[in-house]
Amino acid sequence: MGARTIKTGQSRWFVGYKKHTLRLWLAHYQPAVLLIPLISWAAPANHNETNFVFPSLLRCAKRFDWVPQWTVGDMAYIDLKVQRRLREELKVAFITRMRRDMRWVEPYVDGLPRCPQGQPLQWLGFDPADQQQWFAAANPQELCLSCWHCHRCPRQFAYPAARHEILLGQVPHGSWLAKHLCEKVRPWIEPAQSFEKHQLGLSDFFLNSLQLAWVSFLMADAVALLRAKAMLCDPKPPLTLSDLTPVQLGFPWA
Repeated sequence: MGARTIKTGQSRWFVGYKKHTLRLWLAHYQPAVLLIPLISWAAPANHNETNFVFPSLLRCAKRFDWVPQWTVGDMAYIDLKVQRRLREELKVAFITRMRRDMRWVEPYVDGLPRCPQGQPLQWLGFDPADQQQWFAAANPQELCLSCWHCHRCPRQFAYPAARHEILLGQVPHGSWLAKHLCEKVRPWIEPAQSFEKHQLGLSDFFLNSLQLAWVSFLMADAVALLRAKAMLCDPKPPLTLSDLTPVQLGFPWA
């Protein structure tokens, strides 16, 4: 039509195809971060990304009889209904960051979980039987002893996970685990995609056929799996500073 649509999935016109991949982080590989493809989809570019989250994990459960306990995605894959379905049916926590247009819900105030009197709370854990998140005061010796409500305070606070799938859910937004996954794991999604786009050359193809795109995507996944197998079978030691320092070449007659 001569212009790009503002939002994905709101136009029947599109150019090109997208590759949606569920990747597994092989944490036991120490030399580097290694992500391998588990489930991939090839779809027209106007298909919303959220349509592939639940089918990917459901396919993973049926094919491998296993699902990852935690799944990290970027904000394009945010869908609170899908995230709730993952938590209730597959027991999977789909962790994303908050969008700017989303509102904070209790117990969050200014981005941090707090008790009704304003004391910061720390995450205690998730109760799968009651589907509730439990919090307690992070530093009770600072404010709790002088709080006027201390004699009637329950000391521990429970909030239903269904109140907000990102802020509470199965892994709450303010927990150390969610922060660790978003800060340490989430940034490695782009490098994994960059390997396929640039080093394997997918971005250089003009694919006007879904079947051709699907074959190319499968070949890219095959290369990534073979590369991972080679790295696991014959691991190379990490480069040291001396390996990266330029060395002046000598002359054989000198």
